[in-house]
Amino acid sequence: MEAPGFWDNPEYSNKKMKELKNLKDTVEQIEHLGTQYEDIETLIEMGNEENDESMAEEIRSELDSFTDELETLRISTLLTGEYDKNGAILKLNAGAGGTESCDWCSMLYRMYTRWAERKGFGLEVLDYLDGDEAGIKSVTFQVNGENAYGYLKSEKGVHRLVRISPFNAQGKRQTSFVSLDVMPDIEEELDIEINEEDLRIDTYRSSGAGGQHINKTSSAIRITHLPTGIVVQCQNERSQFQNKDKAMQMLKAKLYMLKQEENAQKLSGIRGEVKEIGWGNQIRSYVFQPYTMVKDHRTNHETGNVDAVMDGALDPFINAYLKWISTGKTAGDE
Repeated sequence: MEAPGFWDNPEYSNKKMKELKNLKDTVEQIEHLGTQYEDIETLIEMGNEENDESMAEEIRSELDSFTDELETLRISTLLTGEYDKNGAILKLNAGAGGTESCDWCSMLYRMYTRWAERKGFGLEVLDYLDGDEAGIKSVTFQVNGENAYGYLKSEKGVHRLVRISPFNAQGKRQTSFVSLDVMPDIEEELDIEINEEDLRIDTYRSSGAGGQHINKTSSAIRITHLPTGIVVQCQNERSQFQNKDKAMQMLKAKLYMLKQEENAQKLSGIRGEVKEIGWGNQIRSYVFQPYTMVKDHRTNHETGNVDAVMDGALDPFINAYLKWISTGKTAGDE
């Protein structure tokens, strides 16, 4: 009997088919840009020959569309990390600010939901905890789509909100913080050894709006890795065993990324990750009053259109980060 080859392995075969589809999509995108470029040249020639100034608006619109698509393709070439093409798992945690921060957490969750919709990405909630009075205390969700992690890794850090709080009877401006952790959804088995004695596994009842299947049994799983303090939770799957498997997958991915970060810090001497969710540690500020501005403190990219950003228009910030990081910058650089 002939020994099974690589292509007989369904996991390997699916991975190669996915890579092939991604390459075909890229080729189609390049061909479309070529056609679009030729169409713009034709429009310009027609406008010049007919001396028709009314065609300028159509040409400008086509040129803007071409430029945006070209920039998107160019940015995608910067996604060269080992897991950049994978899906992403995000966890939002409300920080200093009480009810206001829980409301800010729900606003950010909506923002990323809208961004995923714009990209045509799927979104699945893995764990969800309501705020005591309003909003969300914490939510873990998975974004599925090509390059989801490559794009969303730029969002990891503390997000700061400044606004007149609807929960403040005196109508004063208030500052709130929410932290976002981002890791790749690594489907393959990672070579990470975990000692069972280092784990505390708790079960609890699924709750909140997060799960597609909310039941009355204690099927939700929380795993704490005692040496590092890493906590992962999952309540969305249909059984306790499935929730545990997903949580263990998340824990291994988190430990793997932690090891990668530690190795990078040893090699380059970069500053370690800031974990406190509060003043001075934000990667981005969202100011609603007395003026409107969203500013990334790493790249200095900013916009006054807060509403658009909160509605999912994050690509300019993501693109600015990817260009910034491609120059060799790190989180510790001024």
